[in-house]
Amino acid sequence: MKKLVALLALTVALSAPAWAATKTVMLSVPSMTCATCPITVKKALTKVEGVIEAKVTWEPKEAVVTYDDAKTTPAALTKATENAGYPSTVKK
Repeated sequence: MKKLVALLALTVALSAPAWAATKTVMLSVPSMTCATCPITVKKALTKVEGVIEAKVTWEPKEAVVTYDDAKTTPAALTKATENAGYPSTVKK
């Protein structure tokens, strides 16, 4: 019985994303030149697996992205904006 309980506890611990966390990062996107550019940037960001929410503004020219850090990284987010034609950097 103790072995069964230990095996069950181990299975649950290994199957749950215990180390995953929701994080938020702010990106500077200076290459947006018009009020409709944020739409393209937002579409590019929301296509990245693990992105939960993306808020993109023209003034200031930035994106605030909430994501699952087990599925994506800030580097993947900046790559997505770059691929859409809008290079970005992580704001510190």
